[in-house]
Amino acid sequence: MTEPTWRKSSYSDSSGGDCVEVATTSTIHIRDSKRPDAEYVTVSPATWASFVSHLAVV
Repeated sequence: MTEPTWRKSSYSDSSGGDCVEVATTSTIHIRDSKRPDAEYVTVSPATWASFVSHLAVV
């Protein structure tokens, strides 16, 4: 299995470098940037889109 390519949140630099990272394959993977070797959460693209849409409102 190929390791996903992780992207760090653009907010990481302004908050001391610790935030979330996201990798996109056929699903969305989310992990804590402070613990890259730890488990990560996987959600569907629809769930991710709903989550990001909600954040834009808050």
